[in-house]
Amino acid sequence: MAASFPDLALGRLRREAGRLFDRFRKRRTWRDQFPRLHDALEASSRFGFAANGFVYVSVGILMLATAIGMRGQAVDPHGVLYVLAQQPFGRLWLILIGAGLWAFVGWRVLQAVFDVDREGSNLQGLVVRVTQGFSGMAYAVLASGVFELLDEVGPNMGAEQLAENQEKASILLGLPFGGAALMIVGLVIAGVGVGNVVMGIVNDFGATLVCSKTVRRWVLPLARVGYVARGLAYLPLALFVTLAGWRAQSSRVETFGTALDALDRQPGGDLMLGLTAAGLIAFGAYAFVEARFRRIRVPKDLAAG
Repeated sequence: MAASFPDLALGRLRREAGRLFDRFRKRRTWRDQFPRLHDALEASSRFGFAANGFVYVSVGILMLATAIGMRGQAVDPHGVLYVLAQQPFGRLWLILIGAGLWAFVGWRVLQAVFDVDREGSNLQGLVVRVTQGFSGMAYAVLASGVFELLDEVGPNMGAEQLAENQEKASILLGLPFGGAALMIVGLVIAGVGVGNVVMGIVNDFGATLVCSKTVRRWVLPLARVGYVARGLAYLPLALFVTLAGWRAQSSRVETFGTALDALDRQPGGDLMLGLTAAGLIAFGAYAFVEARFRRIRVPKDLAAG
């Protein structure tokens, strides 16, 4: 029996309404315009790795220039910010690097607090995560210092940093057991250096990279050389700080850069400083590799939300 005209009209109306409903349901809402949580965290973390790489490559290049006599003084990550601040568009450089370093601090928080690398809660995992947390605090100090420089750019900034370090050491030495406390600070710096050396030797860096075996084979030496070099670069500063605590003399406290300058003045110092510079460039280059190939996971707790 043929359908009546009202039935045909009602059926067509239902089909049109269904199509309109599907189109409305698939339309992107205002929330859809923002990146997903995983995409935002990944982009921020990769930006942080790139900023970290830029800082260390710059430190290595300037240190290499010192080793071959093109510059008068080696610099540390703080010192390289002073150099960049005095270049054309210096304030823009500081803003970009500061934002990137804060992004890297955020990545360290994801590692230490949310365990995005799946280290676990056993003793070994907790040690790794605590180390990542301390690293995050160190980068937070560096990142906060970047924005402080926006109003303090000047030719004597390196000397000001040395004077500030010595003033802090003098205050610490004035406290009960201040010398012992300063020695502990020096030993902690030495521990960070030794930890980097050990990590460079034993860590499985390839496990965190999402890339081909060929790429992994070429970039892993950068990680090992870079971590060992960065660890060794901490040791002269650790020595000066520890001796300052032992002898209760704040004037013996140095910056990272001036400690390396002292190394440069020793027999064969140019060669040692040049090798350290090459290693720090390798460390920075590997950070760029991580910016591209590092496995970035969304935290389980946040993903569940």
